[in-house]
Amino acid sequence: MYKVIIVDDEDTIVTGLSQLLPWQKFGCEISATANNGESALSLIRELKPDILFTDIRMPGMDGLSLIAAFRSEFPEMQITILSGYPEFEYAQRALHLGVANYLLKPSRIDELESALMRMTEILNKRRDRAVAAEDEEGISAAENDETAAASSESGENASNFITRNALRYIEEHYSERLTLPNVAQQVFVSQWHLSKLISRYTGQSFNGLLNRVRIDRAKELLSNPALKIWEISEMVGFSDVTHFSRIFKKIEGKSANEYRNHRTEPV
Repeated sequence: MYKVIIVDDEDTIVTGLSQLLPWQKFGCEISATANNGESALSLIRELKPDILFTDIRMPGMDGLSLIAAFRSEFPEMQITILSGYPEFEYAQRALHLGVANYLLKPSRIDELESALMRMTEILNKRRDRAVAAEDEEGISAAENDETAAASSESGENASNFITRNALRYIEEHYSERLTLPNVAQQVFVSQWHLSKLISRYTGQSFNGLLNRVRIDRAKELLSNPALKIWEISEMVGFSDVTHFSRIFKKIEGKSANEYRNHRTEPV
């Protein structure tokens, strides 16, 4: 049986989906329901469902970031979005991230059933190829499988989306006491997953990336002779000027004072 999670902040929709769709006909069972994105993330990490029906816009959540998080951490999971917003661009971006269906509320039962059928067909095809691969040594389950290729591409799109959002958040909040768990919470993925994405797409660790952003900003501030080194250190997020000085020299190959003097020397 394929495991299903339903997420919507409207109880009537959760109840309606749970009771009206012929889940068993398609080999599915409802594993859990949730009324917000945070609860959904927790349930998905715990239960690892095969199928997700979810609203795209819930209070306090960025729907596209949430979908990207789902697709990035769980690239095999099939997602149908239920939305009260018919914006074409928004739907297009969601589909780019790999959702299987984008349905407008209120959705007809036949639309919902068709969406469920499409997702289970994809899962069935993937399962059948996995079984075939076990029977034929050296044959990959994803070989010549367009569905697998599409899943891989959308997972890559989602991972890129998450990484860009994380980088943007770091660049906007570098002066604060940022930690990997802080940033991961903002982009709705686990800290371990975000650490892997940052390493993959930037070639740096989280701390290395954060230090790079802070030192780049410090270099800009050093052009102002009225600012003391310790003031700049605090302004870019370092609580200890000694630590700042050590990181600056490690990255730039010279001390902050040497960098400032070199910039202000007459040509």
